[in-house]
Amino acid sequence: MERPRFRKAFLHPRFWALWLGLGVLWLVVQLPYRVLLSLGRVLGAIMYRLAGERRRVAERNLELCFAQLSIDERQRLLKENFASTGIAFFEMAMSWWWPRARLARLAHIEGLEHLQAAQRDGQGAILMAVHFTTLEIGAALLGQAHTIDGMYREHNNAVFDFIQRRGRERHNLDALAVEREDVRGMLKLLRAGRAIWYAPDQDYGAKQSLFVPLFGIPAATVTATTKFARLGKARVIPFTQRRLADGSGYRLVVHPPLEGFPGESEEADCLRINQWVEGVSSECPEQYLWAHRRFKSRPEGAAPLYDKRRR
Repeated sequence: MERPRFRKAFLHPRFWALWLGLGVLWLVVQLPYRVLLSLGRVLGAIMYRLAGERRRVAERNLELCFAQLSIDERQRLLKENFASTGIAFFEMAMSWWWPRARLARLAHIEGLEHLQAAQRDGQGAILMAVHFTTLEIGAALLGQAHTIDGMYREHNNAVFDFIQRRGRERHNLDALAVEREDVRGMLKLLRAGRAIWYAPDQDYGAKQSLFVPLFGIPAATVTATTKFARLGKARVIPFTQRRLADGSGYRLVVHPPLEGFPGESEEADCLRINQWVEGVSSECPEQYLWAHRRFKSRPEGAAPLYDKRRR
């Protein structure tokens, strides 16, 4: 895709409110990092009270995945998860607008040699991530150290799409955005030895998925990771990021490539991925995106696990 360019149409009055909001957000994120962390927690507390549908979905997911916890423990975890989501709002703006040097001071990167080795060998790398609330800033921080291409879906609002893409791509001057449905484009990049950020931990429907256990629950799991690795002749390199509790920034870990992947079957690969997702999300559950309906697709004949959405 071409890099985003400013257009005169973005000055139309229908975008003025958005420009005003973005301007206020730009001013706010000039504050010190620890102040932004506190503001994010306040925003998260407001979201907890007002975003009823998201709260109910997250609460249900925690009930399904952490049944061993008491109700009080899950409620504390739920509130911490919303605090993390509120912080993520400011982290997004930081990754778009902070000077590169200021942002880089927050990065504590481990395992970069695994991406560098794949690049040196001319082999593509599927940077297998999960949907942590720190997703946006994690990708930005790693992108300053190594070029990463990304799967991309165009936003409905043209101005927001422009700001978002420009903010993301400024960390990777030669990075490319790949339309999420452009399988050929992704395979071409992998065969050219590039690294592509990819997260297989959400429910994209049963059509392109297999039902394999996640936290003991049959979960629709995409088989695309196997296909991309095989057809793109690429290594699958897990990647995690975590916001550090002491306020010093973020621990980014590029893990060693998965050995023997693809395996003997797509089902075995999907199970292996879900076991990894289960492990990393359990290590830092307050920073995982529990507001996603991960178990919305169900095996034939199985009862739904979520209440119907309220209108």
